Amino acid sequence: MKKFIPILKRTQMFSGVGENEIESMLSCLDARLCEFSKGEYIIRQGEYLNDIIVLADGNLHIQKDDYWGNRSILGQISAGEMFGEAYVAPNSGTALNDVVATEKSTVIFFDVKRILTTCSSACRFHSMVVQNLFFAISEKNRKLVQKLDHMSKRSTREKLISYLSEEAKKQSSSHFTITFNRQQLADFLSVDRSAMSNELCKMRDEGLIEFKKNSFKLF
Repeated sequence: MKKFIPILKRTQMFSGVGENEIESMLSCLDARLCEFSKGEYIIRQGEYLNDIIVLADGNLHIQKDDYWGNRSILGQISAGEMFGEAYVAPNSGTALNDVVATEKSTVIFFDVKRILTTCSSACRFHSMVVQNLFFAISEKNRKLVQKLDHMSKRSTREKLISYLSEEAKKQSSSHFTITFNRQQLADFLSVDRSAMSNELCKMRDEGLIEFKKNSFKLF
């Protein structure tokens, strides 16, 4: 656990809290570290959650399969990001989606009741974690609005343009790399992979973009 403290310090949840303070708070917050292999489920649809979870190492996908096995990727979780907070409130119900490791990953579980109930000493660092948690949830809601904006586009091309332009702005460059492969990108945008690949080729032939695997350049 101790080797992941520098990563926790960089998370939004522990923003402004020193490494020594984080280490002293781990037992207070009932932190538990677990490792998952590629393809293992961290959260399964239908589960009840009592923990807020931070990805310490690796990469995860938030996804959902329908009755016929069609998969939609709703989001990606990178090291240092938090998840599970949407389901820990009273009467929030069970998880609506799966969270799956796309590579060997390490996650840390924090008991939400321990987070929201400040310790007997009422240290200011615990109060900062509660405040940071609120800000982190607000930021995740903003990202959800961004995804909904991509999904609201009518055509595959419009969805691609919306997503790629957002990535270019995020990375402050017209030449950038995305984290999705072709199938994952199609699942994320809820489009057919073949139709999406054809549209990318048309956009390239029209001089709008260049791409190689998951590297893109916009003109």
